[in-house]
Amino acid sequence: MTKSDSNISSARLAVRQAASDTLLVVLAGEWKTRSGLTDVAAVRDALRESTAVKTVSFNTTELGEWNSGLIAFLLKCEELCQEQNLAFDRSSLPGGAQRLMKLAEAVPAKADAHRVTGNAGLVERVGLVWLDLASKTRENVWLLGECAIAIGNLLRGRAAFRRRDALVLVQQCGAEALGIVTLIAFLMGLIMAFVGSVQLAQFGASIYVADMVAIAMVREIGCLMTAVILCGRTGAAFAAQLGTMKANQELDAFTTFGIAPMDFLVTPRVVALFLMIPLLTVFADLVGIVGGSLVAMSMLHLSALEYWQETLRALTLTQFSTGIIKSLAFGLIVAVTACLRGMQCGSNAEAVGRATTSAVVTGITWIIIADAIFAVVLNALDI
Repeated sequence: MTKSDSNISSARLAVRQAASDTLLVVLAGEWKTRSGLTDVAAVRDALRESTAVKTVSFNTTELGEWNSGLIAFLLKCEELCQEQNLAFDRSSLPGGAQRLMKLAEAVPAKADAHRVTGNAGLVERVGLVWLDLASKTRENVWLLGECAIAIGNLLRGRAAFRRRDALVLVQQCGAEALGIVTLIAFLMGLIMAFVGSVQLAQFGASIYVADMVAIAMVREIGCLMTAVILCGRTGAAFAAQLGTMKANQELDAFTTFGIAPMDFLVTPRVVALFLMIPLLTVFADLVGIVGGSLVAMSMLHLSALEYWQETLRALTLTQFSTGIIKSLAFGLIVAVTACLRGMQCGSNAEAVGRATTSAVVTGITWIIIADAIFAVVLNALDI
């Protein structure tokens, strides 16, 4: 494959006219990738100067050791000949070089192997954004439809999932989330009572701290904070679980065995979160009110009886049911968003991380949007 010579130096190139229609390229020295190879500029310039050339040939009598650097140079020379419709004579090349060139040409490069990058115009960028948005919207609508069909099968008693799996998910969504829900709700009650007590004490209306904490927790803060907590905790776990299963091709295995992934995996998760979030919301309301009572009794010197009587007087069944209805809507948003992001996950570990992050961000965003819609509707209904 090589020729050795003790006097051989780095790669050298000479181009001269061998005949009226033949351009001779003389290769000398060591043609290695680490020896400072020359490019095809000299060959290109010679072809431009001589319009009578019809063949490009080589002289390799002084060629020393070579490696893939020589092959790359020869392939570029061959491309020049093809561009200008010239004959490329490789007969004088080393046998090893000829075989490697044939091997390189045996499998042609893909059409999109060399990507052409450029600055897209404004219209093109806007079009690409809209096409991407339309594609994602179509995929989301299709997955939402599949999820709706799976829930419909559950309501008709045709759901295909194991009850044991559903009970495990209920425990994960409910009992295992009590700790973080308790902490956040208690702190929220403390904060609201502290902020309210500072302002209401200036007007001699300290007793209304109980009203403020109770109504805010039951109507707004309890369901909202519980949903956000479950989105960051349970929703992320759902997306990661389903995303990992898709990356490991477990979802394809379910389909191969005739098991619908939506029925077997998504439905129990949606049901578990939908059932547990109202219970956690009621618990968060109670804990938040307890937290507010501690501030009221310690800073405002209200008795426990006064605080609880004012709390019961302020609360109504309408306010309580409003928070429960909100929690059900938020739970459905969290469960569906997390499962959809998991089902849309790619096939590698990085995609699982992106799906988990997207599930949390999308879920919290839609929770806030839904809460704003509830506020407008309830105000219009004078509730």
